[in-house]
Amino acid sequence: MRTLSDARVAGRERADVRGVLWSYLSLTKPRIVLLLLVTTVPSMILAAGRLPSVWLIGATLVGGTALAGGANAINQYLERDIDRLMTRTRQRALPSRAIEPWSALAFGMALAAAGFVWLAVAVNLLAALLALSGFAFYLLIYTSWLKPSSPQNIVIGGAAGAVPVLVGWAAVTGTVGLAAWVLFSIVFFWTPPHFWALALRYEDDYSAAGIPMLPVVAGNAETTKRILRYSAVLVLATLALYPLAHMGLLYLVAAAGLGAVFIVRALQLRAAQTMPFAVKLFRYSILYLTLLFGAVAVDVLVRF
Repeated sequence: MRTLSDARVAGRERADVRGVLWSYLSLTKPRIVLLLLVTTVPSMILAAGRLPSVWLIGATLVGGTALAGGANAINQYLERDIDRLMTRTRQRALPSRAIEPWSALAFGMALAAAGFVWLAVAVNLLAALLALSGFAFYLLIYTSWLKPSSPQNIVIGGAAGAVPVLVGWAAVTGTVGLAAWVLFSIVFFWTPPHFWALALRYEDDYSAAGIPMLPVVAGNAETTKRILRYSAVLVLATLALYPLAHMGLLYLVAAAGLGAVFIVRALQLRAAQTMPFAVKLFRYSILYLTLLFGAVAVDVLVRF
């Protein structure tokens, strides 16, 4: 017969197992991965001109999730010392010692390898190679080189986050068309205002860790100026998709309306240069990207 003490021990063991599993899951940065997937499916729908097979969508998302999650895990391994210095990140799995560094590295490498093989076998080789290129660019170019050395880190490094749209397009067509590159440019130009708004909020953290994010190097005035510039280019890129990809009126109205709000938020931040407006722009930028790519998918599906 189990005693009350045995039950408590079993309960603690289950809690420990859940804690370890959650720590490994947190290494993959699920919310960031989800945002990447939000851009993948609409790209597939636009490439197909209709809803692709559920199998193809699922296979692409599984492989993309594994590679992106693996990249994020290795990123946290590489930045574990920096993360200990930042208030925003010091409770992550590695700084808090919930997981050993070598375990995180092995987990990330295994996840990425599985994702690449899965995409190559279940989808196609081009999609797998594109996903692998995003993985390598994120870790070798952004994490290891640009982030610790240049305030342009997030500008150039943003290319890694834009790769999923190319993966989605290649998964459907086996090629990468012009419209795919326009989608790529949308995510690319979206990344700086999105991330710089967050960097304004955590400027002290980046300064303490010695990371030359734009607000640390150039100050708030220059950062908000560049946010506004990139926001304008972003909106132009979204409007360029209308003729180049033969989008419908639904997409055009959505892109113009969402873009107008984005510009207004950027103008407000430029004028006020205060944290509340930076946070508002950051939060809206996530909603913006989700709704914009949602409009791409809906526009295609309603016309199909």
